[in-house]
Amino acid sequence: MKYVDEFREPEKAEALRQEIAKLSQQINKHIKIMEVCGGHTHSIFKYGIEEILPANIELIHGPGCPVCVMPKGRLDDAIAISQHPNVILATFGDTMRVPGSQTSLLQAKAQGADIRMVYSPLDSLQIAKNHPDKQVVFFALGFETTAPSTAFTILQAEVENITNFSMFCNHVLVIPALQALLNNPELQLDGFIGPGHVSMVIGTDPYEFIAQQYHKPIVVSGFEPLDILQSIWMLLQQLVENRCEVENQYNRLVQKAGNQIALEAINKVFAVRDKFAWRGLDEIPNSGFRIRDEYAQFDAELKFTIPNCKVADHKACQCGEILKGVLKPWQCKVFGTACTPETPIGTCMVSSEGACAAYYKYGRFSKMPKQTTEKPKVTISS
Repeated sequence: MKYVDEFREPEKAEALRQEIAKLSQQINKHIKIMEVCGGHTHSIFKYGIEEILPANIELIHGPGCPVCVMPKGRLDDAIAISQHPNVILATFGDTMRVPGSQTSLLQAKAQGADIRMVYSPLDSLQIAKNHPDKQVVFFALGFETTAPSTAFTILQAEVENITNFSMFCNHVLVIPALQALLNNPELQLDGFIGPGHVSMVIGTDPYEFIAQQYHKPIVVSGFEPLDILQSIWMLLQQLVENRCEVENQYNRLVQKAGNQIALEAINKVFAVRDKFAWRGLDEIPNSGFRIRDEYAQFDAELKFTIPNCKVADHKACQCGEILKGVLKPWQCKVFGTACTPETPIGTCMVSSEGACAAYYKYGRFSKMPKQTTEKPKVTISS
């Protein structure tokens, strides 16, 4: 890739739009495609991709937003850790405003807890070096995309013998989540746009079960507008040809076997939990990482007493149904009224990868069911 502009050329986008339209006519039915990753959702709305697709192609927004799938109970646990004496809790910015059952990390900080925003786990390790009299805890979360950086930080802490440092591990795995979605009778999908960032780590091989067991095509995609349009075209080609395969549109960065160095670090530091609770998807077997016993000195769940309670979502919030792809954000009763980015009730409105945040930022209330099949000409702007 030389320039980003190469993936935003209007002429190429228009050519892809026309080819997609031709293929959609050959299929001649309503087609539901799920983009798993929240980064794809934001690109789709930022560049108006959904607006130029044929009326019989519907994009369903999946659970690939790590902050969004975090249940309230785990947020409460992180807040409880921050309230221990002599504790500094470090976390990513997206996490700060996610509401727990009573408060958020940002509100807990305002009330006196020492909670700091960092850009990487290594930043939190440096905080531990700078404050040897404090216990520093990094609130680790994310899919396999961010798990390697957490693993490497733990390995570095071991090498440097940093004893006042630990991790509250909330990393989740994308494959069990996809399997839970495929087993959901409410959700009938025709194909998947596979996550790009996760696939840079795990590769494309782990998705083979989607094609072989569930007979659904999947195309791993990049995040630029031409990437996504080409991925949709590739999916439709499979549907027209009655194929179900794993294809890699994002081959400039994603390899079939993934990133072996990153995978080795993950496997060295983490073990798979028997189960992990996801917002909207309940407990999914084998869907989260825990820190291995060999690195127990860096496990905040062993260092601190935490509530470890299951907390129900707000009754008015329908983030769970949105994360499962059953509802669109505008179908939630509080979307854009009681729930906004300034006053979020659910996680999907907080995170930069959340579907509700994408609808609110780029579409607001205009993203209602289409009353016409007429599609505008494509315009891609940077």
